[in-house]
Amino acid sequence: MSADNPPVPILYSDDVLLAIDKPAGLPSLPDGYNPGAQHVRSLLEPHFGRVWIVHRLDRGTSGVLLLARSAEAHRLLNQQFDQRQVKKVYHALVNGSPDWKEKTVDLPLRVDVGHKHRTAVDPARGKPAVTHLRVLERFAGYTLVEAVPETGRTHQIRAHLAALGHPLVADDLYGSDPVADSFAIMPRLGLHARRLTLSHPILHSVLTFEAPYPDDFVQALEQLRGG
Repeated sequence: MSADNPPVPILYSDDVLLAIDKPAGLPSLPDGYNPGAQHVRSLLEPHFGRVWIVHRLDRGTSGVLLLARSAEAHRLLNQQFDQRQVKKVYHALVNGSPDWKEKTVDLPLRVDVGHKHRTAVDPARGKPAVTHLRVLERFAGYTLVEAVPETGRTHQIRAHLAALGHPLVADDLYGSDPVADSFAIMPRLGLHARRLTLSHPILHSVLTFEAPYPDDFVQALEQLRGG
């Protein structure tokens, strides 16, 4: 078995860890409606042997995705995520111009709501969810925002930004209009997992993985800057 020429960009690899730069459009896990479709594990396991998904990225999200290469590493990494010891940094391209430079969103979220299985703000029945936001760059009608989630609720960043009135570009599930300019700016979800910082589960050294913007994200920013 060889790790030569893997089908997705590899950011880091050793005997227990694997960090990849997941392309947008590639699901992290098998699709229950299409079991034969490619997903992260099906592409990587022929090159690296069995791998375990430690956390998930939505199909439309690009960027840093962490996998374990042993059951013990998987267990130890899950502990770090559960204990909020992992720092995740996302860059989000959103609709509109926030009236804040920095903001912490503390809105409880309830997942799997309604027939569209959305995540909804629900102060009564939702679980705690905190996201730290910071404006990185403003454009005409759009803004590039850094999002650092403290908690790991499904669709947390998407739901929190939508609740503030600034849904992600091309996110029709949470408020972007499919016929609006946002879908011309970027035809997929405007979310990129930029950096991930954690402790190596065996060596205990601090590791930071960073994924560069993919071509579609770069082109969207250039278009908005008038380049």
